[in-house]
Parts: sequence; C-alpha cells; structure tokens
Amino acid sequence: MFADYTSSELLAIFAMQGFAGLSLFSIFVLMALGLAIIFGQMGVINMAHGEFMILGAYMTYITSHIFADYLPSLYGSYFIFAMVFAFIAAGALGALVEWALIRRLYHRPLDTLLATWGLSLILQQCYRSIFGAREVGVTLPDWLMGSVPMSDMVDIPINGLFVMALTLTIAAAVYYLMYRSNWGGQVRAVVQNRPMAGAVGINTEKVDRMTFALGCGIAGVAGSAFTMIGSTGPTSGQLYIVDTFLVVVFGGASSLLGTIASAFTISQAQSTMEFFLSGSMAKVLTLLVVVGILMLRPQGLFALKIRR
Repeated sequence: MFADYTSSELLAIFAMQGFAGLSLFSIFVLMALGLAIIFGQMGVINMAHGEFMILGAYMTYITSHIFADYLPSLYGSYFIFAMVFAFIAAGALGALVEWALIRRLYHRPLDTLLATWGLSLILQQCYRSIFGAREVGVTLPDWLMGSVPMSDMVDIPINGLFVMALTLTIAAAVYYLMYRSNWGGQVRAVVQNRPMAGAVGINTEKVDRMTFALGCGIAGVAGSAFTMIGSTGPTSGQLYIVDTFLVVVFGGASSLLGTIASAFTISQAQSTMEFFLSGSMAKVLTLLVVVGILMLRPQGLFALKIRR
C-alpha cells in the first residue's frame, strides 16, 4: 500500500489527509456536541439530529441568496449572519419538537428512537417539498476562498481553518455553559436527580426544553459549516448520523473531552484510510476498531466518575 510512494510523498499525503480530516473533525465535533447534550445529558436518542443539521445548511443557502439579491454590498459577511440564523432556526424547531413530542417520552429511549426516526422522515419530505430533491450549494465569500501554503506540496484551505476556529470557539462556549454557569449546574442537577432538582425550585421542564434546543441549535451551526465541504440535499443529514452516534458513544456519552478526542480519532482514521482504500472500506475498518475497543471498554474513552 505504501510501496509506490517515496517517504516525502507519504509525509505530504499524511499531512494533506490530516488537514482534510480536520474539516471532517470539525463537522463531527459540532454534530456530536449537540448530540452529546441531547443523548448524554437527557438520554434521548435523537435520530432526527441530522435533519436539524441540514436545516442549518438550508438556512445558510437561503441567507446567501437573500444577501446576493438584496444586500450585494454586504455579501462578504453573509456567512456570519447565516450561522446565527441557522442556530436560531434549528434551536427554535428543537424547542418546538421537545414541547410537542419529546417531553412525553423521557425515560423511554426506544420510544424516542422510533419517534425521532419518524420525525426525520417527515423533515426530509418537508425539505424535498420546499427546496426540491436536487442538492444545492452555496458560494463562499472571497475571504473564505483560497489556501495557505505550508510547503511545496501542502496547502491548508482557509475555510478549513475558519471551521476549526469556529469549532474550538463553540466547544469552549459549551464547556462554559455546562460546567461553569448556573444554567449548566441546573442541567446537571436535573440529569442526576430530577425530583430533588424540582424540589429546590428548578423548572425542570424549562431546563429540558432549553437543553434540547441548545443541542439542536449547535447542529444547525454544524449545517452551516457543512456547506463548506459538501452540497446540501434532503437526505444529506442521514450520512452523518451514524458517525455522530459512533463519536458520542466511543468518547463517552457524558464527556465533552471524550467527544472531542473521539471525533479527532475517527475523522483522522477515516480521512487517511480513504486515500489508500475505498471510502466504504475505510468506514468498515474504523467501525471494526471502534467496536473492538468498546467491547473492552463499553463506557467509552472517557467516563464520568460517579458514586454508586
């Protein structure tokens, strides 16, 4: 597999695939952060998480056309507004779904799986009816185009660097919200002991709704980032939902650090193996390794220490 390449070519290949893997890592982290909040903190198996991501992608598509048609002088800044709109739209839909559906299914994980799977099909058909079955793409502003040369054989795309910076910023914000803010303390209190949390005055229903909305909103931002590396279609979200669950479970469902470490490991492994093997074979080998590790360590890479 490596015999046909010189050492310098192999180093360049690993470097280029490593940077390509960082773009995939960013999407995985943004998706997995939202799913870790919903699944890890709330115990809800949200099979419609990919459709919340695609809602963010479609919001980015709509925003780009609005700016191109009505605010062409500000087109260079549309992507910043698109991320905000994507977060708001996906978060608002998440709050609506939690109020109308999810709040009746807590502590029934299999029911949440079936209900959100049906929701994902409904959302896919809605996207197909509104935007059509064909995939759509966006034109990035000029400041996100081009690349930064690292050597004669290695170039780093600027949009990849931007997505990486965005991912690190959101991860830091989630860490602060969950572990350093009063609201995060309320979330963890509700997760650990809901009756006691309600007894001390915490509005558990409001905490549930805001937590679910936050997870869905982060998925919407992931959708904006997704438009940089791929086109958007009604079923595009389903391509990432299995990998995202794999990232969350492998890293540890309640561990922010585990989610990031798992996303980095899986994205780098897939990106590197896809160059030398087919994409499907890379996924198969990655899945086999992860399943083997989970058989030895079913709690994931990082597990919270709790008293029993």
